[in-house]
Amino acid sequence: MKASRIAAAGAVSGIAVLALSAPAFAHVSVQPEGTAAKGGYATVNFKVPNERDNASTTKLEINFPAEHPLASVMPQPVPGWEAKVTKSKLDKPLESHGKQLTEVVSKVTWTADGEGVKPGYFQKFPLSIGALPEDADELVFKAIQTYSNKEVVRWIEVPQEGQEEPENPAPVLELAAAEDDAHGAADSSDDKAGDDAEAAAKDTAAEASADGGSGDGSDTTARVLGVVGIVVGAAGVGYGVLAGRRRDSGASA
Repeated sequence: MKASRIAAAGAVSGIAVLALSAPAFAHVSVQPEGTAAKGGYATVNFKVPNERDNASTTKLEINFPAEHPLASVMPQPVPGWEAKVTKSKLDKPLESHGKQLTEVVSKVTWTADGEGVKPGYFQKFPLSIGALPEDADELVFKAIQTYSNKEVVRWIEVPQEGQEEPENPAPVLELAAAEDDAHGAADSSDDKAGDDAEAAAKDTAAEASADGGSGDGSDTTARVLGVVGIVVGAAGVGYGVLAGRRRDSGASA
């Protein structure tokens, strides 16, 4: 009997612990696809789990940090949901690709056309955003989740380092270190390849000069011309690759 009571008490305690800890694992969160690097662009997913057993999630509102305005925000279509983008005017214009922006996206709201996120399910809401700030390590997005029974949960509490996670934490996007400029890296590689080829050509030319008027002069001259041809060809290939990268980069921008 005593053992049975202890086992029952343990089971009840375990259920209570799970019930108390469940919300910590089921809040609205944000994660990038790949890397969200400072100064770059990224696709991020807002993950929305349904925490209720008797209601569906029918609306999600994501608010953007005013202290770090983003020039570009584009939602990806989500079947069964309608996305609405809200813009706000800036106190100070934001420069993007040589243009002055006076307003940016301040909020994106998704509303379900049907049942929404049913109990026991979750839904991802993708956004393409950028350029990410270079002077911040994270971005905090305050989220508001609405259920079919009209209940509203505000995920707006900002987590603090060294403290326990708040009851309703806001989604936080961690930013990685800025990536190296791909154009600069390509230029550097092409320059090094050109320098190496040029040095090889000079060495071969020196050999030809040392041979003087010997019978091997014609063969040496042929080798010099061959190396020069390789150098010119390599330079042309490098220039073509670099031009292609710049065109691709311009198109993506």
